[in-house]
Amino acid sequence: MQTIVLGSAAGGGVPQWNCRCPVCSLAWAGDPRVRPRTQSGLAVSRDGEAWLLVNASPDIRQQIAATPVLHPRSGLRHSPIQAVLLTNGDIDHVAGLFTLRENQRFDLFATAEILGAIAANRVFDVVNPACVARREVQLEATFEPLPGLRATLFPVPGKVPLWLEGADPVIGMVGESTVGVMFEADGRRIAYVPGCARISDDLRQRVDGVDALLFDGTVLEDDDLIRAGVGVKTGWRMGHVPINGANGSIAKLADCHIGQRVFVHINNTNPILVDHSAERRQVEETGWTVAYDGLTLHFATSANLVKGNPE
Repeated sequence: MQTIVLGSAAGGGVPQWNCRCPVCSLAWAGDPRVRPRTQSGLAVSRDGEAWLLVNASPDIRQQIAATPVLHPRSGLRHSPIQAVLLTNGDIDHVAGLFTLRENQRFDLFATAEILGAIAANRVFDVVNPACVARREVQLEATFEPLPGLRATLFPVPGKVPLWLEGADPVIGMVGESTVGVMFEADGRRIAYVPGCARISDDLRQRVDGVDALLFDGTVLEDDDLIRAGVGVKTGWRMGHVPINGANGSIAKLADCHIGQRVFVHINNTNPILVDHSAERRQVEETGWTVAYDGLTLHFATSANLVKGNPE
């Protein structure tokens, strides 16, 4: 089983197009300590030939171009991308579907709630239903998006997408709107949770024992955006658990047995994006890796985890 982090940033990427927060200012200045990052996405394959995309960010064309295993290989029309799986309906996870509209066949997997939100917006009909089958997935039901690759969706505390929020959104709700994915193949297990508002006992039990966990690293502290002077929302209000603090991801997952811990979906205001910073060192000293675009994790049935694309 092989996974490639196509995009490691949260919505808007790094740098965001109109942002001069401390991290983005370094990126705009060309400081080598801040790698440009595209918006959240993952590619998974069992055999290196057929690929599943987990979420489709607005940067999907750039991500495919930067990932040779996803390039077309034969004939006039071809793609090794055979399926797309959505973990929520956020813009940074579904807008890339518009790019995948060139009458290429693939399966689109998601919960009934996520598919319902897409069906209710007719602009998504540009992804031709005659070519792209929308396949409803039940929570807790294991299915095979690709032959030999098993996936199970499970609920995690979250919220509805911003574009569907009402006047008083419920934060931390558990249902079909925000899910994690457990991938299994050849005796290995990888959990992908790019969005999570709170680490519950159920979530801790699910990820205990996995070979790798790719987890929501949106904010370092709950008030990252406020500290950076570019927003008023806390991480909690956005539906994202902070990395630090007594209820943060580092502390709450510290005693879980996890082979590789990787932060993904990292917001542009998060200081861990600065290589060699005190905040980055603090995170790495706890055993976590800060993802970057192109980070590759692969497994063999009789070998330990190998992290590709070394820094």
